[in-house]
Amino acid sequence: MQQTNRSFLTSIPTVTMHLLIINVLMWLATVAFQQAGIIDLNRLLALYFWKGSNFKIYQFVTSMFMHGGLGHLFCNMFSLLFLGPLLERVMGSKRYLLYYFVCGIGAGLLQELVWQFTWQDVLASSVTGPASGSVQEIIEAINSGHAAFTMNDFYNSLATIGASGAVFGILLAFGMIFPNLPLYIYFIPIPIKAKWFVLGYGVFELFFGVTGTMSGIAHFAHLGGMLTGIILILYWKHNGTLDNRYGFYQRY
Repeated sequence: MQQTNRSFLTSIPTVTMHLLIINVLMWLATVAFQQAGIIDLNRLLALYFWKGSNFKIYQFVTSMFMHGGLGHLFCNMFSLLFLGPLLERVMGSKRYLLYYFVCGIGAGLLQELVWQFTWQDVLASSVTGPASGSVQEIIEAINSGHAAFTMNDFYNSLATIGASGAVFGILLAFGMIFPNLPLYIYFIPIPIKAKWFVLGYGVFELFFGVTGTMSGIAHFAHLGGMLTGIILILYWKHNGTLDNRYGFYQRY
């Protein structure tokens, strides 16, 4: 009888493995280039508000592979490693890859929409001194040179990076495809069904986004990834293109 030894790394499906490698390599390159004083890849490849001169359409994709620090990278890659392999085997590599990118781009689009409706509030709350006042007065003061920055500088200050939108889409798919699978969460003594965990996570993200809690995190981008994931999975379900052995038919 032939015995096959498989390492942990070789057991990870192809797409998930490549996504992990690319994200890690991009983070290493970012750190190396910054320390060498060559270029700041995060500033170059982040997703910027569309009104700013730094915005480029390709940033909807490139921003998904950039991370602000090791902790940011670790959280996203750990979630991808934990949830991605099972979903890739269920969906198939091509559909899984499509789902990942669509969720990531959807997250960026919702973030752009949120910026479009909130940039004036952000501007008003960030300006003090002679240039303060109503939004229109602030804009006039900035355009008259009475501020230390231009409106384009302000627009370019609205930027986001990270794979979180795509990862939250993966989390959403996990909860929809395996709704009753028990998850054991650190610090919680009892298992939680995947559907309740995902629902709770989504509620928290909505609360944090609306209230401005943990303001350094793009909560609406996370929600954008989840919302895009719901739409895509429901579309596949409607078309009957999810394998009947899985999707909404499998229960635990």
